[in-house]
Amino acid sequence: MKGSELFVKCLENEGIDTIFGIPGEENLDVMDALLDSPIRFITTRHEQGAAFMADLHGRLTGQAGVCLATLGPGATNLITGVADANMDMAPIVAIAGQAGTSRLHKESHQVLDLVHMFQPISKYSTRILEPGVIPEVVRKAFKVAEAPKPGCSFIELPENIPEMSIAGKSPLKVQAPLAPVPPEEKINAAAKAISEAKCPIIMAGNGVIRAKASEKVVAFAEKLNIPVSTTFMAKGAIPFSHPLSLGTVGLQAHDYVSCGFDKADLIICVGFDMVEYHPYLWHESKDKKIIHIDEIAAEVDEYYILELGVIGEIGAALDGIAKKTHSVNQADMSYLRKIIVDEMEEHATDNAFPIKPQKIIWDLRQVLDPEDIAISDVGAHKMWMARMFQAERPNTCIISNGFASMGIAVPGAIGAKLVHPEKTIVAVTGDAGFMMNSQEIETAMRVGTAIIILIWRDNQYGLIKWKQQIHFGRDSNIDFTNPDFVKYAQSFGAKGYRVEKTEDLVPTLEQAIKDNTVVVIDCPVDYSENMKLTEKLGKNKCFI
Repeated sequence: MKGSELFVKCLENEGIDTIFGIPGEENLDVMDALLDSPIRFITTRHEQGAAFMADLHGRLTGQAGVCLATLGPGATNLITGVADANMDMAPIVAIAGQAGTSRLHKESHQVLDLVHMFQPISKYSTRILEPGVIPEVVRKAFKVAEAPKPGCSFIELPENIPEMSIAGKSPLKVQAPLAPVPPEEKINAAAKAISEAKCPIIMAGNGVIRAKASEKVVAFAEKLNIPVSTTFMAKGAIPFSHPLSLGTVGLQAHDYVSCGFDKADLIICVGFDMVEYHPYLWHESKDKKIIHIDEIAAEVDEYYILELGVIGEIGAALDGIAKKTHSVNQADMSYLRKIIVDEMEEHATDNAFPIKPQKIIWDLRQVLDPEDIAISDVGAHKMWMARMFQAERPNTCIISNGFASMGIAVPGAIGAKLVHPEKTIVAVTGDAGFMMNSQEIETAMRVGTAIIILIWRDNQYGLIKWKQQIHFGRDSNIDFTNPDFVKYAQSFGAKGYRVEKTEDLVPTLEQAIKDNTVVVIDCPVDYSENMKLTEKLGKNKCFI
């Protein structure tokens, strides 16, 4: 068989059913081999969109999403999406064509050293130099991408390798080690520390969701009566409606949940990824005990010095610790939760226009079922979504918070809809982030992924304005104009709606769900609330 056929068979062997990407001259043989494969190729309008789609596939399934590009500019266009997946710890395998091996040693048309270019943003980056190694390279790429902590593997495939004939080779057995059982002495030490604590608090990170340990966290918290906060990317690891939920941590400002951390004498970090929320922001005093529970050891940081680490399967660790922990003398944080909940409900009936961020989120939550998925782009709206969207299930509020790249929401929503066609998928985006990958509306229409795109329109880079106002009290070069988003949507064959008054938002969202196609909603937002929030949190004093 040809190298390209072997390569595709190896992808099939990994259980891959979808590849996102753009054909090119240097991946012609692979594209041809895909015609005889059950793997579906989703042709995107930009390689960055392909990488974001693969990113969301990886986040939602735990199986590496796959994106494909040609050499040179095709490969470099993958970089932002690949970096996002790698830093957000979503498993993906990125594949790029390359010039033939006969011209890689010299200056040559469109040739870049892609292996070294992708090394800083991947866990594994390699070039296939002869067809006989294809099974080993593909198997390793997926094994590494999906292993804790997951991320990106990159494969460069020179164009002459797929053309070559190869005999006697076949895909390798797919296998991966189970997470180790946590050591008994660590379980005992953690139980002792928690039993002796006067005011412990749990911070659940995205590792909880990756390990499918959300129910274990809830059971652990309930048994020991310990309140739980989550990072942005772990929203839904405990339902917000749960009485022990304190909402989300991650804002640099001193939010209400931060009062719980101020009060705590022991912080139990479960599946915590430091890239999300730097310890100096929540442990400036360096005087609290920290227990680290995860599948791999903690990162080194002067503000994250551990009392002890419990390394192994997260669910087993929590079960083991809970069984051996005596009753916990937990300080009452119910009053703190009440303040957080009351703030969520404060704007439920606020009909001011343009619409306040709190009201948009409230209305969106009322319309969506608990299992539906909101995917937040990056911008000022991300801060509001992370803080106030009440996630009840894991992976129902997707936020990029490691690399935090703008432009993820629209292609990400397409990837999510392909994984979960039965769910309503909403891309929550600013007007700036929307325009970065809005061309993928055409992809969504072509492949039949019914998604709702809710644009928070302010005609500015709102998050940057927010930061400028905090630091300098004035704006600098943050304004822009937008197209008519309704007509823009219609030009793709999609539906477009404009919210003209606040009372129209809920019925517009409900109609968008009924439309069962790609729907763009132009929703003006009042971002004067940004500085009001900054001022309010700046005056926040702990009271428990």
